[in-house]
Amino acid sequence: QVQLVESGGELVQPGGSLRLSCAASGFSVASYAMTPMSWYRQPPGKERVLIAHIGSALDALNYAESVKGRFTISRNNDEKTLYLQMNSLTPEDTAVYFCKAHPLSGPGFWGQGTQVTVSA
Repeated sequence: QVQLVESGGELVQPGGSLRLSCAASGFSVASYAMTPMSWYRQPPGKERVLIAHIGSALDALNYAESVKGRFTISRNNDEKTLYLQMNSLTPEDTAVYFCKAHPLSGPGFWGQGTQVTVSA
């Protein structure tokens, strides 16, 4: 079955950078390449929100205003891995970060999340 595993979250100082990864299993390379993927985040006590999306065509990128210009979503289809490069981090970026796969049918698949804490 499909499984998504996020990693890379940790405690980082304001102004720092992190790169999150989301490794997918249960896909063939071809089916993964055709699957749009997203990053969401859920700050403490708040709802989960979409922050970045990448379509099956690698130039189909979308970002929330809160992260535009600081975060970059990318994917390696051969490795079936999704990435989120996060720069210029602020305490407001503190959240649990989740990846999600959007297959052509069905509700999609979520990872378990990785904690990012931005604090001095």
